[in-house]
Amino acid sequence: MFLTLYSNPKGEVFENREILMLGRSGLEWVIPDSQEMIPLPKGATLVSIPGYMPVGIDANDKTTCLEYNPQDHIEKVTAVAALLPQGFTRTLLPACVSQNTEALPLFGYAAVGLKNESIYVAAVQTDEHRRWHPAYYNTEGLPARINKMLKKYPDNRILRQLARCSLEYGCFTAQNIFYQRWEAGLPSINVCNASCLGCISESHIEASSPQNRLNFVPDVQEIVEVGAEHLINGREPIISFGQGCEGEPSLNAPNLTAAIRQIRGMTDRGCININTNAGYREGISMMCDAGLNSMRVTIFSCREENYNKYHCPRNYSLADVKDSINYARDKGVRVSLNLLVFPGFTDTEEEVKGLLDFIGENPINMIQMRNLNFDPELLFQNFPSNSEALGINNFLALLKQEIPQVQIGSYTHWE
Repeated sequence: MFLTLYSNPKGEVFENREILMLGRSGLEWVIPDSQEMIPLPKGATLVSIPGYMPVGIDANDKTTCLEYNPQDHIEKVTAVAALLPQGFTRTLLPACVSQNTEALPLFGYAAVGLKNESIYVAAVQTDEHRRWHPAYYNTEGLPARINKMLKKYPDNRILRQLARCSLEYGCFTAQNIFYQRWEAGLPSINVCNASCLGCISESHIEASSPQNRLNFVPDVQEIVEVGAEHLINGREPIISFGQGCEGEPSLNAPNLTAAIRQIRGMTDRGCININTNAGYREGISMMCDAGLNSMRVTIFSCREENYNKYHCPRNYSLADVKDSINYARDKGVRVSLNLLVFPGFTDTEEEVKGLLDFIGENPINMIQMRNLNFDPELLFQNFPSNSEALGINNFLALLKQEIPQVQIGSYTHWE
């Protein structure tokens, strides 16, 4: 059993030894199974959930809400959660309640508790996270690296955007451009053909988006400068079109296609990847023909009704996404699904069946488990379900059993 954690107005975290922890899966509060909890990993962040109070089980086995500090019964308390680093998938949401009607910020809150004087989080490791460990980012030398690159390419607007993303938002893929290593983001367009409910750069719901979207469309030369620099000089380099600060990169296919051809004329090192909704079939095929190596397709649900309700596609359908996947695969492109995971939804029987059917008809190489940052109340208002949830651990085990040929991870790999 795990004890409930809470924070005071100063942000200090305490445990309540009279109330056992609960987690949330879908609409249900549940007692966490030991396999659903792991010691809080390095790189995770404990945060307060604004306006929410923790819920647990008291000594009489009754669900109870902790409203005040048990020491003085005056000071109001706040629920505590963890934000996970890359490579970890959330298994349970925090159990908490609020009278607040405002939507939660778009963060991936995971349930936490205390056991044997150590903090545990509801998560499972789904990938190694060496390259994404926070210790390797936001270092003292980052500003100097940024200045050096900006001096080398003083007129490149992409680099100025990535400098802002690095310093203001702490974006790891932006910083990798300046560290010259691993997967590096290369934003290229500001428009999109979808209005995803959980978009992090353009708000389509009550919650405000945590980032500002790119406000220009770079030219081919700017794309080539950044991309070639990274692939030629970077360590284990990947360049990725389709970042959180932009729209849908395939809509910029003419420029990206020309840039890919020029870059590949300069070097065959590394990987050129696109993070996409794959709805613009013509743009995807142009890029595949030009030499695209890897494609990650973001998807909330493989069931058409839920897909349309979440992604709100414009001028494309789920059938177009399938066509793009199959075209890319036939061209030798490594294809991944960027699965937006939400406990109590993604792992329901009907969603799992939809996912397995989708992959059976449209073979892929990998599923990247991505924690969906979204307010639970809003999500389940929009996506009610009577289907039973398997639990995230059981969901992962079922995937490995049913589709052993598909790699399970958390981010793009390139060998």
